[in-house]
Parts: sequence; C-alpha cells; structure tokens
Amino acid sequence: MNFFYVMNGTRLKRFLIIGIAVLFAIGIVYTESDNITVFSQSEPAAIYSVETDKKVIALTFDISWGSKRAEPILNILQEKGVQNATFFLSSPWSQQHPEIVQKIVKGGWEIGSHGHKHVNYSKLSEEEIKKQIETAHGILQQVTGKAPTLIRLPNGDFDKRVLRIANELNYKVIQWDTDSLDWMNKGVDNIVNRVVTKAHPGDIVLLHASDTCEQTHLALPKIIDQLREKGYEFVTVSQLLQQTDIDHKEADRATNGVI
Repeated sequence: MNFFYVMNGTRLKRFLIIGIAVLFAIGIVYTESDNITVFSQSEPAAIYSVETDKKVIALTFDISWGSKRAEPILNILQEKGVQNATFFLSSPWSQQHPEIVQKIVKGGWEIGSHGHKHVNYSKLSEEEIKKQIETAHGILQQVTGKAPTLIRLPNGDFDKRVLRIANELNYKVIQWDTDSLDWMNKGVDNIVNRVVTKAHPGDIVLLHASDTCEQTHLALPKIIDQLREKGYEFVTVSQLLQQTDIDHKEADRATNGVI
C-alpha cells in the first residue's frame, strides 16, 4: 500500500512540473505577443522574397547620401543592358541631386521610397511615422513625376505599427533576402561571392549606391555576368511581385546597419 502511494506521489509531482512549464510558456507568449504579431499573416508584413520557380531576381539599390557612386552604377546597368532594377531613394537626397534622379527616371529603372529622415521608424510615434512616409512621398512624387508605392525603411527597421501605417498609406514594405554587405567594404570578391552564392529564384538583393559604399560599382559587373551565367533574368521589385504569391519570411526585425 505504501508503494502505491509513492507511485502516485511521483506522478503528481511530474504533472505539477508539466503544468508549471505550460503556464510559464503561456506567460512568455503573452508578454512577447507584440513581437509575434508583427509577422502575423492577418496583418501587413514586409516582403523579403517571392516564391517562384522562375530564375528571376531583383537587384535593389538604396541611396541616402553622396553623388560619387550612383552615376557609375547607372552607367554599368546601362552598359550591361540591365533595364530592370529598383532604386530606393531618400527624399532629402533626391532633393539635393535631382539630376541623378532624372537619370534614373529616364533610364526606366524603378524608384521606391527610402523614407525622409534616416532614422529607425520603430522608435518614432505613430504620428511621426506617418509624417516621415508622407513627407518622402510628396518630395519623391514631385522630383520623379510619379508616386512611389514601394518603401524600404531606413536601416530596414520596422515594427507592427510601421507596417500598418505604411499599408494604410498604400505602400508595400520591401526588405531583402540576400544582403551584399557592400556597405562594409570588405572587398569586391567578397561582395560578388555573397550575392552570387546566396542568390535564388525570386530573390531580392540589397545593394547600395551611397558614397560610403566604395566597392559596389566595382563588384556590380561581375555580379551581373555571373548571375546571367546561372540563367537569371533581372526584374524590378514590382515585376517580381507579379510572379506569384508573396513569401512572408518570419524573421526578426532587421537592423543590418543599412546606409
């Protein structure tokens, strides 16, 4: 009889431990719910890539300052016959360099917004988030003659409020699946290898045309040639989104030191 009670006591202890663990897990889910819902399929989400079997890839370039790197990159795209690429322009830069913006427009490349102030929007109030996106929208529309519908947020930083507000303003938030890390200036071959080895159908590649990225224009011809050798066709982000349903990859909010 004593053995019977010992066994039941052990089982009771086991069930008690399991119960505590379950309650603890529920508590974590509850307290972290704000982070989880950022990627809820019922809410707006950032776009990292597109699910497709076609060998299409989108080269994207962020520009927030400087005048030395953008034009060489435009020249390379033109020389290589890459008519489809997407440039995310900050509005202050666009105001300061309208002549370069017009070269992008005349070249037929796609233009998206890179916001106004180059700060982390997740740290701003909702009113300020809206103001930043709308300010950039007005300036870019004036400079380019066309209203942008895509936005890459400064530093790739966002939270669920930013996603919601961008969606309410009729923007799609565009991230990337392959980061060239060109802003680190680790060498031309390093940039080329990162892009070419990580590239996949439906990929969005992050590159920069700001002056701090000193090697992007040197790496770009090799990137274009090697991706073509692999059978890839270059498309704009908008063209990529037309391929198939968007693949919302669940990932932590990006803070990759984007320039």
